[in-house]
Amino acid sequence: MVIDRQYGASDRLPLSLLADKAIHLIQTVAQPSLVQLVMRLALAVPFWKSGILKWTGFGKLSDTAVTLFTDEFMLHLPGGPYHYPAPAVMAFLSGTGEILFPVLLVLGLGTRFAALGLLVMTVIVELTVPDGWPIHITWAAMALGIMAWGPGRLSLDHLVRGYVQLPNDRRTAPRETRFGE
Repeated sequence: MVIDRQYGASDRLPLSLLADKAIHLIQTVAQPSLVQLVMRLALAVPFWKSGILKWTGFGKLSDTAVTLFTDEFMLHLPGGPYHYPAPAVMAFLSGTGEILFPVLLVLGLGTRFAALGLLVMTVIVELTVPDGWPIHITWAAMALGIMAWGPGRLSLDHLVRGYVQLPNDRRTAPRETRFGE
């Protein structure tokens, strides 16, 4: 064809080299352990900010938090919406999870379990505020990514695994994209 004659194989070579160099630069900047750290921090922040508002002191749940679960928050299930059962207990569990899980994520300690906890909380938040799905789906994606690929090398989990001489989990990703190392 005319296009093949105008742009032969020799013309495509510099473009592919340029693309290869760009990809290498991107991979150099976006190191898996750095990406995993940023994902952990990004997921921790909104939950921490919400959780810190539920407490007025150490172990003292705010009246506002209990009121929200009693009067405002509703579970949007088929046939509903329904009030939360045991609102004081739900407020306590929510406030505790929103403080504990982000701290564990930032430290990279029990990371996959903390991400699972925040994924469960995200599902509950979605059932409470269904119109917030564009944000909730990003939280779920980050939590699933952390659960799948682990915390990375910049974590206490990685240090503990090395200290007790446990092998890295090599079942989570192919060799090229193994993030848990």
